[in-house]
Amino acid sequence: MFPEVQNRRVVLGLSGGVDSAVAALLLKDAGADVQALHMTNWEDDDGYCTAAEDLQDARQVCEQLDIPLHHVNFSRQYRDQVFEYFLAEYRAGRTPNPDVLCNREIKFGVFREHAKRLGGELLATGHYARTAATDDGIALLKARDPNKDQTYFLHAVSAEALAETVFPLGDLQKDAVRRLARDRGLRIHAKKDSTGICFIGERPFREFLSTYLPANPGPIRTPGGEQVGEHSGLMYYTLGQRQGLQIGGRKDAGEEPWYVVAKDLDENSLIVAQGATELLLTHNLEASQPGWIGTAPAELDTALCCAAKVRYRQEDQACTVTRTADGLRVEFDEAQRAVAPGQFVVFYQGDRCLGGAVIDRIQL
Repeated sequence: MFPEVQNRRVVLGLSGGVDSAVAALLLKDAGADVQALHMTNWEDDDGYCTAAEDLQDARQVCEQLDIPLHHVNFSRQYRDQVFEYFLAEYRAGRTPNPDVLCNREIKFGVFREHAKRLGGELLATGHYARTAATDDGIALLKARDPNKDQTYFLHAVSAEALAETVFPLGDLQKDAVRRLARDRGLRIHAKKDSTGICFIGERPFREFLSTYLPANPGPIRTPGGEQVGEHSGLMYYTLGQRQGLQIGGRKDAGEEPWYVVAKDLDENSLIVAQGATELLLTHNLEASQPGWIGTAPAELDTALCCAAKVRYRQEDQACTVTRTADGLRVEFDEAQRAVAPGQFVVFYQGDRCLGGAVIDRIQL
């Protein structure tokens, strides 16, 4: 299935979950010299981080498959290169996506460097994605399973790293992966997929964030300036949010739900509106820090017609992309709802992921 790995040392990121375990199984079946490398990137023992359990599961997988397991601690690098960015974005009133930075800086950054020290010729992970060699370099392609495709989170990985990476699960459906794990007797075949913040896990978000950033309560106002409630801190809310506002049942308002439509950092106000408001619709956005897998598309010099996603698992949205002095301008054929500054806009042409940029400003 993967002729390029035969008799070559492949260092696999083994998390202790079913996806990377099946990736290990497939690589070994293909004749690779598989070396598993498990990362610990978060050390707080607070009952939510599953690092110890994951390491034990990784050990069991390696024992079952008879492959060596290496363990490395990147907690310092994760805090410096990912978590500090995460906190800085929340301080700025934005909604970050740390998984993108985690992939670029950790999984395909310091992890890749460590894999080379282990003699790795190729890197492998359990991501659902594919790569292909083209005339203009390596291409990052969507996974066959559209419900699991992870190219949105991989768009910032360098072409050089992708050229040295194997994604064994890219052609598989998720149910086939679990079935293969079960049929081959892997004990973790039914283990729940990990969720939550990359390497930090699923936990009460407000409680977690408040241990690092001081809460700063303030008024909840309508676009007209009327105060209708009080928020716990702007960092706890994102555009389009409906839950947790605690302003329902007002006698002077209808029964339609309230939504967050803006944040006023200068006044420390959360702006909300009721119902299917047009204030949540965006036709254009400006993005900075563009990154392309390989060279930037030549069409950017005029106008690049492609598709984009402004959130994970969103359907591709037709758009036109042009260069600006500060980055990119993206104009959508159809208005997008609840686009959040701090998130990423990721570009596609068919199955090919071109790259992406950080959303800075949105316009109606």
